[in-house]
Amino acid sequence: MDKISIIVPCWNEEAALPIYYKEMSRIIGQMDTDVELIFVDDGSADKTLEEMKKLHEIDARCRYLSFSRNFGKEAAIYAGLTHAEGDYIAVMDVDLQDPPSLLPEMYRILKEEDYDSVATRRSTRAGEPVIRSFLSRQFYRFINKISKTEIVDGARDYRLMNRKMADAVLQMSEYNRFSKGIFGWVGFKTKWLDFENVERSAGETKWSVWKLFRYSLEGITGFSVVPLALASVLGILFCGLSALVILVIIIRTLVWGDPVSGWPSMACIVFMVSGVQLLCLGILGQYLSKTYLETKHRPIYLLRESSEEGEMYADHKR
Repeated sequence: MDKISIIVPCWNEEAALPIYYKEMSRIIGQMDTDVELIFVDDGSADKTLEEMKKLHEIDARCRYLSFSRNFGKEAAIYAGLTHAEGDYIAVMDVDLQDPPSLLPEMYRILKEEDYDSVATRRSTRAGEPVIRSFLSRQFYRFINKISKTEIVDGARDYRLMNRKMADAVLQMSEYNRFSKGIFGWVGFKTKWLDFENVERSAGETKWSVWKLFRYSLEGITGFSVVPLALASVLGILFCGLSALVILVIIIRTLVWGDPVSGWPSMACIVFMVSGVQLLCLGILGQYLSKTYLETKHRPIYLLRESSEEGEMYADHKR
């Protein structure tokens, strides 16, 4: 019988965990396969870990990994993939915004059709703040123009993939991770399922506009070098513009003999050019910082405890 490993990243989700488990238990009961739930506690400050331990005690299918601190959702996904034992591996959120009801259909597609992965995307953004929806759409439009890796608009991390694809993702052990881009980069045949946006089951979203902006930078700098080329183009453009301005000033001085006037416009040009220089330095700094972090070879995550360690400790005490 096949086994499905479901990776569930959690950060301060004590209220959502019992609701998620109840719904997943209902869905799992409809599937003719073994299922394990791998909850990853991303350094939560509430009682998320305690809730995971309770679920592990009442249901052996529930495993948990707990980080030593908050490493981020990308690290939680990678940790879950590392510890998953199933023939098929799913990634989904605990807040039920990724509908568990889609899982049986996703499994059927992988079993009966020629696909390596079934991914999901939102067909609508109903209920999401207007500004965040607009910024998200613009991000997908922009990154698909500058990157060779296709990142589908509205795509969720929620997907089910076979073991071969999961192993390919694990081979990409980079420190700066952007899973949506990684899933697209490794390739494999993927079928997309659309669903309407679903409200959270409990709690509040952990994704502020600022966090989404930082996350988008990870995607842009991780899967495109176009911003570096843009910095070079801007440098050439403003060198040509400055040469033209110098020529205009020389001609104006020779014809009208007016070397004093025009300093306000010159000051504006200096400020504008300085701003472009700082922008280009910032772009270079983003890529250099990514390179710096990669060369350190720091671990993507550190475990403080896990369900396997807890079982080994209990066996030792007996």
